[in-house]
Amino acid sequence: MSEITKEQVLHVAHLARLAITDEEAEKMTKELDAIIGYAELLNELDTDNVEPTTHVLDLKNVMREDEARKWIDREDALKNAPDQKNGQFRVPSILD
Repeated sequence: MSEITKEQVLHVAHLARLAITDEEAEKMTKELDAIIGYAELLNELDTDNVEPTTHVLDLKNVMREDEARKWIDREDALKNAPDQKNGQFRVPSILD
């Protein structure tokens, strides 16, 4: 059985830019370990005679065909932008 460590939980939280306490990390460690343990139980099922299934129902594409069409000019789009540079929209940074 795979065991999730508190360090792994803290590392993933850091990558996801989540601030979690040590208490929350301990709780998540136990919960994630239980989830993985349950998923590992599925590996014990005999699936030799089971047909692989990607979807329960047949899928049907109901979208229209893509078609190129003229949109507004770049200059018209950029003149309403609060900030632009070199013909592109400028937006505030969201990551440090």
